[in-house]
Order: sequence, then structure tokens, then C-alpha cells
Amino acid sequence: MSNPRGGFEALLFDLDGTLVDSMPLHQRAWVRWFASIGQPLDEDPGFFASSAGRSNTEILADMYPQKAAAELEAMADAKEALYRAEAVAHLQAIAGGLDLLARARAQGLKLAVCTAAPQANIAVAFERFGLGALVDTVTSPADGLRGKPHPDVFVEAARRLATAPGRCLVFEDAPLGIEAARRAGMAAVALTTTLDAAAFSPYPNLITAVRDFTALDQTLLFA
Repeated sequence: MSNPRGGFEALLFDLDGTLVDSMPLHQRAWVRWFASIGQPLDEDPGFFASSAGRSNTEILADMYPQKAAAELEAMADAKEALYRAEAVAHLQAIAGGLDLLARARAQGLKLAVCTAAPQANIAVAFERFGLGALVDTVTSPADGLRGKPHPDVFVEAARRLATAPGRCLVFEDAPLGIEAARRAGMAAVALTTTLDAAAFSPYPNLITAVRDFTALDQTLLFA
């Protein structure tokens, strides 16, 4: 999984908590949604740590295994509507991420967003920050792919970009995402926007952990 400095051909980015600072908005949306059904969450850090990187339906299916798929989808949609109501006006980019995308694109690297986010959420971020002009493809559960820690979104992105997994570098803010990259045979960089660096230390495919893209040693990417 290791690569020489500047030896990567494709960069694969998670979206929430990696390219966009959406996790505080998602946490508030979850708190509001649980309160609306009479189950106060009280911003439980264990819930947010264990669910980061997973789709809403996967999270809710574990919590409510007796509910039908259609009901789980409706619950997930209600939570995401609360998120988007804030995101359209208040969503911010993670520092340095857009600049890194632009530089990587100018130097010919292939770029993908690999996310568990619903399509409507992806659309909000892409419209707000012009991501469609910066990346080559997007993979998500909307493509029939399993969520992280399954490697599907990364494997499919590499296939679309015609790049060997070992030539891909993944950027993630969740341990489940780093694990998904490991299963895909890809090296990874962790952003400590959601959890501290210690949360990522068990993963052998981890190259480094940084607070945001301004702290990244870009010689890892560019020769």
C-alpha cells in the first residue's frame, strides 16, 4: 500500500468531515431528529463516533431492526431534511481542501468523492463549492454500493478512474473510512476534524493524520 512521494495517480476523498465541515450540522440534525421522536440523544459522542462513515439507513437499521426498509428510508430522509435546511446556508469547506483539489487537477491527478451521503446532500455541497468542476466521479450507496467499512465506494472509484488501488490515496475523517480504504488496498490520510489522531493509530494503511489540508505535506502527492 505504500507509495513513493508523489507516486499516487488518484486521490479519493470522503465528503462529510473531510472536504466539507458538515459534521457539526449532522450532529445537530441527529439531536433534533431524535428529540422529535421522543428519544433525546444528548449529543452522545459514542453514537457519532460509531456511526461516522455509515449511511443513515445502515445506522437506523441497527437501531430499529424491526422496522421495514421503507420506514427506515423515511426516517433517514427526515433527518437529512433537517441537515440540508442548515447546510444550504451554513456549510463550510475544510481548510485547504478546495485549493488541494484545484492543484491536483491542474497536475493531472484523477479525483473522486467517495461518500455515504445521500444524493441530495451531495448536491448541496457540490453546488455550494463547485465540486463538480474539480472531481472526475462520485461514488456512493446511490450506486448500489455498500457503505463503509466495506470497500465498495473506493474500489468502484478506482475502477472508473482506471487506476490500480495501490496508486490511490484516500482522505477520510472516520476510522470506518480508513478501514474501508485498507480493505480496498489503498493508503490513507486521516483528517482529525471529527476524532483525534489516536482513533486512527490501529490502521496499517495510514500514512499520516492532519488537522486539515493546510497541514498536509503535499510532497506526499506531488513529486
